[in-house]
Amino acid sequence: MAKQHNAQAWMTMAKKSWALMLLAFFSLSTVMIVLMRANNSDSCHNLLTQQHNEIRSPSSSSMEPSPLDFMKSKLVLMVSHELSLSGGPLLLMELAFLLRAVGSDVVWITNQIPPQPDHVVYSLESKMLHRGVQVMPARGEKAIETALKADLVILNTAVAGKWLDAVLPKDKLSLVRPKVLWWIHEMRGHYFKVEYVKHLPFVAGAMIDSHTTAEYWKNRTKERLGIKMPDTYVVHLGNSKELMEVAEDRVAKRVLREHIRESLGVRNDDLLFAIINSVSRGKGQDLFLRSFHKSLQFIQEKKLQLPSLHAVVVGSDMNKHTKTEIELRKFAIDNKIQDRVHFVNKTLGVAPYLASIDVLVQNSQARGECFGRITIEAMAFRLPVLGTAAGGTMEIVVNGTTGLLHPAGKEGVIPLANNIVKLASHVEKRLTMGRKGYERVKEMFLEDHMAHRIALVLKEVLGKAKNK
Repeated sequence: MAKQHNAQAWMTMAKKSWALMLLAFFSLSTVMIVLMRANNSDSCHNLLTQQHNEIRSPSSSSMEPSPLDFMKSKLVLMVSHELSLSGGPLLLMELAFLLRAVGSDVVWITNQIPPQPDHVVYSLESKMLHRGVQVMPARGEKAIETALKADLVILNTAVAGKWLDAVLPKDKLSLVRPKVLWWIHEMRGHYFKVEYVKHLPFVAGAMIDSHTTAEYWKNRTKERLGIKMPDTYVVHLGNSKELMEVAEDRVAKRVLREHIRESLGVRNDDLLFAIINSVSRGKGQDLFLRSFHKSLQFIQEKKLQLPSLHAVVVGSDMNKHTKTEIELRKFAIDNKIQDRVHFVNKTLGVAPYLASIDVLVQNSQARGECFGRITIEAMAFRLPVLGTAAGGTMEIVVNGTTGLLHPAGKEGVIPLANNIVKLASHVEKRLTMGRKGYERVKEMFLEDHMAHRIALVLKEVLGKAKNK
């Protein structure tokens, strides 16, 4: 009996250790991820430095030639407005690693660095240095020299445009702008300022993540600023190979699911509806909780016999609660659903949470997400998506097939609540939508798809730069 007890104890401990190892192993594998795609919660808690990419480089995973091979030995300067866990910088970092994998010389500049030492900046810079990306101060002769020598300059986000005026002498602007590719992710109106985008008409091209956003920029710059957009390329994003490996590993998913659910204090058969974005008004966590509360009322009124429903909000900041987050927690307490609402700190490692939930809610408001990387990541994990009928989400989610769409704003609260009840009530519908979403990802939203799309853009931009 003692031996049997010891064996069981060892197995239990080994299982927990394996779960923790998996969490560490995959914590930084989805390098664009999370969720920090808002402006008001960008610090990091418990940032793990162990990562799959450092153990297994992308170039070693496949012998097939990359569509980006023509970028070998090209000097690429990347300028990001900041270095944080928000979507823009993480997307640019992923592109930097793809280019490094084919032999490009990549130099990174961050235009705005916090005055005090910042753990997130240090961690992300260390990650880039480890992968062979050079990190350079935003100002100074070396930055100017690199911009002039570069074969390609990538400005990331609209705000990065300020770097051109702040650093480059006026007589050098005409030498740099013809080789600039401007990668734009923003949908908010306050980015349409002349000081940000006055150089747009003179650059080689703009790259935007969705057709909806591209059309919005074309119309808005013309009507509001009298500025003509350059040649504009729409490039849908794709999931990293590392995330797909986790999503397709049933054993890993099961272990991660059990571990995360245990940490949240929920049972295996409970239904988890999660929203994964930095907590902010624009991401719609407040309206999601209102819908979730309504769904519980509907279930009670209709006397439906369903598993216990829980709402998971991934993207909090435990060290600095914003006004929005304080309101969210108050709403849960006031409506006596605090035992069903779980707040999780922001993290680069979304894979464990995607493995543990049943439905993703993408509730971005106003014009929605420019694209919404977390949406295709959830679909890779065979999760149905409840999304707002706005922005790039409409180019990803097939309504009624891979998920269900609802209106943005307050008018979407009841439809979202009904959709929550609908998916909670129909197991087969959830599973079928999840499977269809996975098939759509495999068809359209993989890293290889993104690399091919970006390669076409880079070839055209490089050709324009040579002809100037």
